[in-house]
Amino acid sequence: MKSRTALPALAVCAVCLVLAPLTGCSSGGTDHEPSSSKGTKAAGVPGAPSESRAPASGKGSKDPEDINGDGHRDLVIPAGAGGDQQNPGGDGRIAVVYGSAKGLDPSTRAVYGRRDLGLPEAGEGAGEPDAVPAEGVVHADLDGDGFPDFITTVEGKRADDGHVSAPATVPYVTWGGPKGPEAGAEAAPVRLPRSASKLGVESVVSGDFDGDGHHDLASLAQNESSMVLLYGPFERSGAPSRTDTDLPWSDGELIADDIDPSGKPRATSLLLHGVSDGEQSGNTLYTAHRASGLSKNGKRLRSGNAHTFGDFDGDELRDVAVGDDGSRNDEPGYETEAPDVDGSLAVYPGDGGEPITHRLPEASKEPGNDFGPGPFAAADPDGDGRDGILVATYEGATLIDGDERTTVLREGPAKADGEKTPAKWRHARPAGAADFDGDGKDELILHWAPGILFGLYGEHPTHWWITNGTTSRDQTSFNTTGFARRAS
Repeated sequence: MKSRTALPALAVCAVCLVLAPLTGCSSGGTDHEPSSSKGTKAAGVPGAPSESRAPASGKGSKDPEDINGDGHRDLVIPAGAGGDQQNPGGDGRIAVVYGSAKGLDPSTRAVYGRRDLGLPEAGEGAGEPDAVPAEGVVHADLDGDGFPDFITTVEGKRADDGHVSAPATVPYVTWGGPKGPEAGAEAAPVRLPRSASKLGVESVVSGDFDGDGHHDLASLAQNESSMVLLYGPFERSGAPSRTDTDLPWSDGELIADDIDPSGKPRATSLLLHGVSDGEQSGNTLYTAHRASGLSKNGKRLRSGNAHTFGDFDGDELRDVAVGDDGSRNDEPGYETEAPDVDGSLAVYPGDGGEPITHRLPEASKEPGNDFGPGPFAAADPDGDGRDGILVATYEGATLIDGDERTTVLREGPAKADGEKTPAKWRHARPAGAADFDGDGKDELILHWAPGILFGLYGEHPTHWWITNGTTSRDQTSFNTTGFARRAS
C-alpha cells in the first residue's frame, strides 16, 4: 500500500509535557505478545549534499507526493538555514528533495521560504519575515493538472465575530508546475464559505473525501461553527467546486487518510483528535465512502495521541491505528493513563470489526532516559500488501507487523555544532515511510537533530535517513544544514 510520505513525527509536543515510560497493557480485542527481531545500526552519519540541482520538468502525475510530476515520488521536509542550537529552525523554510528511478536524490532539491511561496508578508512581531508559517504546508493537486500544489495557512489581522476573537487564518494555494511550485508567483487565497470567512479556518488537511478522484481540503472553522469541507477541483481563483459545513465543530486537530498515489479513486476517511494538554485524548472517526462522502455520525474511538491510517490486515480495506504516544500531563494526579490506554495501541479494522490491541515497546531501564515514544506511521517494507506500524521508542524505532517486531536504529553524531550530544539523545526517530524507488516496497524515513528540543520532543530535524527497508543499509542519507536557499 504505497501511500505514505506524510511526516507525522514532525508534530511537536508542548514543552510542559513529560514523557512517561510505556508499560504494556490492553483492553478489548486481542492482546498480542510480540516476537522480536533485533535490528542493527547503520554506519556513518549523514552529510550535506554538495550539489543543488533543479529538478527535471515532469509531464504530470496522479501521485500527490510527486511534486514535479515526473513519475518519481518526492519528499517535503522542514529545512532551516542553519544548525544553530540556540535558534534551530528559527528561519524555517521547507525543502523538496526530488526523487529518481533509484529513489530520492538529495542533490536535486529546492528550498522555499514565504516569499518563494508567494504568501502575504508576515505581520508585525511574527519573527523571521521569510519563514514559512508554523502551521506548515499541506500539498495536494487541487486543480487537477497533474502537479501538486502547496497549501499554507497564513495568519492575518485579528478579527471578532461577536463569539470568538482571534487572528484570522486563511489557507493560500501556491500552484504547482513541471518543476514544482513556481517561486515568487502570487499565492491564491482559498475561498471559504460565508459561515467561516471572517475568522477563517485551522487544522487544514488534504484528502479525497468523496472518492471522486479530485483532491479536497478539510478544516475546522475558527468561529467554532462547523467542520469545513472544500471539494475539488479548485479554480485558480481559489474557489472550490462545492463546500459542505454539515459536520460538527469540535476542539482538536484533523488527521486525514492518504490519497491513493496510483490515482485510483479512493475515499479518504477523517479522524478528529481531541485537544490535549499532554494526556492521551479522545478520537472520532468519520469514515468515507465513494459518492456519499464522509459519514455524518462520527464513531468514537479510544484515547491516544498517536494515529495512522493503513491496511494492517491485508484485506485491501483501510484501517486506522490509535495509541499512546508517550506524552503525559505533568500536573499532580494526571501523570498516568488508564490501563486500557497506557503503553498500547489499537487497530480498528476497515470492515467495522472489533479493534485489535497491541502492546508498545517497553521503556528503557536506563535512568534518566527522556527520549520517549511519539507518533505512528504505516509502512510496508516487504511489499506484501499488509502495512506494519512504525512506532518511536526510547532507543530508536520499531516496526510492529502483526506479531512480529523489528527494531530499526540510526544515530546522530556524538558531537554536533561544537557541542557533545548525550548518548541517550542520539537516537533517530521515525518520520514516515514511502516507496521512493518504485520497487513495491516502502523505505522508512528517520530523522535526528542535535539539542535538547529534538532529544525531548523531536523538534527541528536536520539529519535524514531513507532506509533500505528494515535493514541496516540506507537508500540515501543527508542533512539539511547545508542546503542552499533554493536550487538555481
